[in-house]
Amino acid sequence: MEEKTYQTAKGVIHYWVDKKGAPGPALVLLPGLTADHRLFDKQIEFFEGKYPLFVWDAPGHATSWPFALDFTLMDKARWLDEILTAEGFAAPVLVGQSMGGYVAQAYAQLFPEKLKGFVSIDSAPLQRQYVTAMELWLLKRMEPVYRYWPWKSLLKLGTNGVATSEYGRALMREMMMVYDGDQARYAKLSGHGFRMLAQAMEADLPYAIPCPALLICGEKDHAGSCVRYNKAWHKHTSIPLEWIESAGHNSNTDEPDKVNTLIKMLLQQIEERVA
Repeated sequence: MEEKTYQTAKGVIHYWVDKKGAPGPALVLLPGLTADHRLFDKQIEFFEGKYPLFVWDAPGHATSWPFALDFTLMDKARWLDEILTAEGFAAPVLVGQSMGGYVAQAYAQLFPEKLKGFVSIDSAPLQRQYVTAMELWLLKRMEPVYRYWPWKSLLKLGTNGVATSEYGRALMREMMMVYDGDQARYAKLSGHGFRMLAQAMEADLPYAIPCPALLICGEKDHAGSCVRYNKAWHKHTSIPLEWIESAGHNSNTDEPDKVNTLIKMLLQQIEERVA
């Protein structure tokens, strides 16, 4: 994977691409809030050389810092499109984990004609109808929670709470340690992410998925109400939903082989539609 940068008015975004894959859909990997490009190491290892690949440190995250944290979810989706366009990734299949799944839905709202596929990994629907007023109220007020929570306790909760496997927990700890010694930055990044999400939900846009799609969720995902959201999402849209046994919120790190196989199946389905 080749590391590159993209300049925006708010800061510089770092991303990685590999174009050695066969012509076809480009696999665009979008990590969740406070995670970085390493979240998808097992997916890159599996798909490298088979499909064009993209992964980023989302704006404000890890190497994509400093960055002004006053952008919207739509801004994020537009920057993603600008980078993909510049790289020649004309047929993106967006694979978003948690917050990355929300970015993908914003992208679908803005660029429905470009999106060729969508995989949600332990994410949730962006439509207003799925969340309560209390949930939106809480999303806007999370920064103080992360700012004043004892860091050692937060680090333990943030690692054990999102993954069930030894690998997944160790990886999440590594990604959280980027912010060790600067809890204020971690809190600001988290708080901005949740506020941005609430604002996108309150916009009450369709956020329709106009392409082949798949919902993936760990059976032991205890992050928020992810399990409940995915059940409702599947029920209301009929998008296929695959439960990953024994996996937590980062199911692609807990059960990478199972998740990789599911992503591969969707990619093959997309290729068959094009052929």
